[in-house]
Amino acid sequence: MRSLSASELLNVWEWGLNQPSWSKAIKLLASACPETSIDMLTKFSLGQRDAMLLTLREWTFGSQLVSQVTCPSCGEVLELNFDIADMRVASLSLEPVEKYCLELGDYQVSFRLPNSLDMIAIAEHKQPEIAQEILLERCILQAVCNGEYLLFQQLPSHARDAIITQMAQADPQANVPIDISCSACNHQWQSLFDIVSFFWAEINAWRFRVLREVHTLAAAYSWREADILAMSPRRRQLYLEMVTD
Repeated sequence: MRSLSASELLNVWEWGLNQPSWSKAIKLLASACPETSIDMLTKFSLGQRDAMLLTLREWTFGSQLVSQVTCPSCGEVLELNFDIADMRVASLSLEPVEKYCLELGDYQVSFRLPNSLDMIAIAEHKQPEIAQEILLERCILQAVCNGEYLLFQQLPSHARDAIITQMAQADPQANVPIDISCSACNHQWQSLFDIVSFFWAEINAWRFRVLREVHTLAAAYSWREADILAMSPRRRQLYLEMVTD
């Protein structure tokens, strides 16, 4: 994996307009990992995918993360500042794990971790309960009880819950909770950190700034967009300061 140039990042942003979240994530990684096939990228677990995106985000915008949230209790807008290291709960590993095994009493279940292909499969299902059931059924490879093979529908709820718990333990980067406390009313709650939407929001804000810089310098010097984007941010800023003097 490598970092993206300004031109590459703009191309990804333009391509990703009106695309679903999973598609934006894969496009970012495909651009940063030209040596890795799309097929392999879509089969990485969600935790592996998000760990890669976290690293790419650090290379792109640095290690500090700044976000705003609204307190659900009093409506106060809070600014959150944290480091990428705080969000990195698992080491980056690109080695695929084919399956996991769980023994629960008389039940033996083998399963794999959810990936981007599963997100595609459940994208149109608006009811979380149905989407979760479809996702779980896709990820269970085999279920046996007392030597008899079971259909997914034959698995009892406690077995399904145990599988979901083990999935979360095996792929912690897929669900990273943030503990938040409101400074105004002391309300405390927990929110999940979504690197895909967070990174994309930053890219969207960045492209507005950089395209405005391109417009200013192109109008002043008649330079091509490609040449302006090829400059380092510091050099672009120096030229912008001279234009506005």
